[in-house]
Amino acid sequence: MTDTETGTAPAPMGRRERKKAATRQAIADAALRLFLERGYDEVGIREIADAADVSTTTLFKHFPVKEALVLDEDAEHEARLLAAVRERSQGQSIPAALREHALRYRMAAADGDARFTAFFDLVNGTPALRDYAQAMWLRHTGALAQAIAEESGLPEADPSCTALAHFALEAPRAARSHENPREAVIRAFDLLEDGWQALTPATES
Repeated sequence: MTDTETGTAPAPMGRRERKKAATRQAIADAALRLFLERGYDEVGIREIADAADVSTTTLFKHFPVKEALVLDEDAEHEARLLAAVRERSQGQSIPAALREHALRYRMAAADGDARFTAFFDLVNGTPALRDYAQAMWLRHTGALAQAIAEESGLPEADPSCTALAHFALEAPRAARSHENPREAVIRAFDLLEDGWQALTPATES
């Protein structure tokens, strides 16, 4: 991988950075293993630190809150979200691209990877994690609205872009209580698609 602006490969991590990253990963792995074995609320911070062979002080340097031990890919989530809009297939609408993203990254498929399904069930079954995850997603509303505006040719401050971003990020949570959440998400995005096409019949590329 090269830097797209300079064409040069990124500098390799130094020894300190590699050690820090390894410690961080060890903590996250230990936490997830314990949470999956016993449940999020049944595992304490000290237990996680002991399992990762670090102090609680070190743990909190890497993860300021307990929820972050499970949900700590905020930058990666935003990058994938914006890429869904900016790198969508030719002819694919923005709501359709966001629906595809939601189904892939926010809904557990019945025939999906077992580890992802277990992770999804952990988050979905733990109120603290569920709320933290939704707050995390909603933090990306502004960035997503800007990407939508850029891709559709609308003004950056257009409220329809903010509305589409917000409802696209909210739809998976709204669908969770339905008997078939995936079907509920699809229907929610069908509604967003209809409204978006009515608002932007000739602007979206």
